Amino acid sequence: MIKKKILVVEDEESLLKLESILLTSKGYEVHGAADGQAALDAIEKVRPDLVLLDIMLPEIDGFEVCRRIKSNSETKQIPVIMLTAKKSREDMARGEQVGADWYITKPFKSAMVIETIQRFID
Repeated sequence: MIKKKILVVEDEESLLKLESILLTSKGYEVHGAADGQAALDAIEKVRPDLVLLDIMLPEIDGFEVCRRIKSNSETKQIPVIMLTAKKSREDMARGEQVGADWYITKPFKSAMVIETIQRFID
């Protein structure tokens, strides 16, 4: 069976490790990126099946990363799940505007993240 690839974009190293361990333990192939430009580069190289995307990132924020993924005909079909501390209605609306498929706020429950991922790629 081919493992599904997930790109985790998170600038907080401890959270990136935690999310990577969680997803690897569930059988996913996990790739990490700590900023928006690294995320865009990884999407070109890795072609993930799903992107788990923080919003507050160095250089290019998650909203812009998502907008670029969804406006590119080669990557627009990749599900993007925003995983962020930004909880305002405006932030959620902006996530929808840039094409995010789902929006999860921190702190999050691991089971909910896994269920959401499975809904999109399993």
